Amino acid sequence: MQLRWADAAVVDLERIADYLFSNAPDRAPDLARSIYEVPEKLLSFPHRGRPGKKAGTRELVLSPLPWILVYTVRDDVVQVVRILHGAQRWP
Repeated sequence: MQLRWADAAVVDLERIADYLFSNAPDRAPDLARSIYEVPEKLLSFPHRGRPGKKAGTRELVLSPLPWILVYTVRDDVVQVVRILHGAQRWP
């Protein structure tokens, strides 16, 4: 399996990291790293998340964090599509 990040997901991660560094600077590096590393686990269990709200996607809740990882699985590729806050409207 391969892991790919959509441009929108990269922007989401950057925004989350900026927020964390502004509001929880002591914990920000560990939290940002843990969010970044979660998709690696999907390479072993790609259907681990629930079916997504948007057709063809899956969603993995990053509990206890308030974010949801939206991704797709096609052939041998897991693509991170977005990282959304649980309160965001999606799609």
